Amino acid sequence: MDTTSTIIFIIAAFSLGGIILMQRNNIPASLRRGMAIAAIVFIAFAFFLVVYSLTTMGS
Repeated sequence: MDTTSTIIFIIAAFSLGGIILMQRNNIPASLRRGMAIAAIVFIAFAFFLVVYSLTTMGS
């Protein structure tokens, strides 16, 4: 199984979360909630992909 796209998505999701945390004062209030919810969804899915790839590693 080619995991390149999965690894890129995981890195991008966690990077987005980090950028939003570090730059939360510079993000306009109208975008802050939507971007935070999107980042939470992306990070949760990335965490699921990490756990799924660990459980299917031996198969």
